[in-house]
Amino acid sequence: SIASGYIGMRVAVYSNVRTTINAQKPGFMPTFNTAFRAGSVMGFALTGLGILVLYLILMAYSQYFEQDNWIIMMECVSGYGLGGSSIALFGRVGGGIYTKAADVGADLVGKVVHGIPEDDPRNPATIADNVGDN
Repeated sequence: SIASGYIGMRVAVYSNVRTTINAQKPGFMPTFNTAFRAGSVMGFALTGLGILVLYLILMAYSQYFEQDNWIIMMECVSGYGLGGSSIALFGRVGGGIYTKAADVGADLVGKVVHGIPEDDPRNPATIADNVGDN
């Protein structure tokens, strides 16, 4: 999880710049393709690393469990999956906290400092504001 998160966030930072550059070109297809391909990196990294680690765990556990006791081995592996679900849950909660903080910041800067409405396109933090509201 940590390795795929690191890979995904690193690609996201670089792809945000490329997406912004492509958004200045006419049409939306180059921008969409850049953003979509960059977003798929996280999914493929998480899936690929998950399958690799599952294979390595099965190989390691098969050294300790005989073939007659593989039911117990599968119960041990399911505990590994529960841990991965817990990490995903905490990541989702943490992301929601950061998104809500960006929402509050966008509201304060837009309304209080510059005196513009909440969802005005002149406010650069409108996207963070809309994501935080949902």
